[in-house]
Amino acid sequence: MFDSDSGRDPQSSKFTRRIFGAGAVAAVASYVVAKLVQAPGVEASPVVHGTPGMVKIVSFKDDGTRLDTQMVPRIVKSDGEWYKQLGANSFNIARKADTEMPFTGVSWQEHGHGIYRCIGCDTALFSSTTKFDSGTGWPSFWAPLAKENVLEKNDDSMGMRRTEVQCARCEGHLGHVFNDGPDPTGLRYCMNSASMKFVKG
Repeated sequence: MFDSDSGRDPQSSKFTRRIFGAGAVAAVASYVVAKLVQAPGVEASPVVHGTPGMVKIVSFKDDGTRLDTQMVPRIVKSDGEWYKQLGANSFNIARKADTEMPFTGVSWQEHGHGIYRCIGCDTALFSSTTKFDSGTGWPSFWAPLAKENVLEKNDDSMGMRRTEVQCARCEGHLGHVFNDGPDPTGLRYCMNSASMKFVKG
């Protein structure tokens, strides 16, 4: 089943070990060189995303009290700046339109009174008064605090037509809205916890 040592050429064995050793050294050297010359990661990316200009949003107190409507500049930053501000998880979700796993987000079971603000720019998005248990594992609301504070766009990814919801000021990805929510709107704003922060009011 296995070759015996008898009849094996000692020189051939040394030659094989020498090739193996040289190959291992070459592989390690290639890895080190690749690490040294590889393109910088997203934390150093200068690629800028966003739409410059002004946008109208509605301001709210942390208890949900409506204040005033303002024209404010949109937030435009590079990927590197967003990554530094948000960290890997929120960056991938809010800036790259990823989706957190259901039943894992920090606020899907939040039952306190307050509002949910954008993780990227602090814009007031949703209130605890419109939150409901959708059974999906994501924080769900039947309406935003103000229509001006969110954008809704067609999303044809995943082989289906959906409506993506973004923050109006920084265009951060929040989640999607569906037509299977409760009264009075019949809507379900299915959001990612990582795109928002809950502030008690």
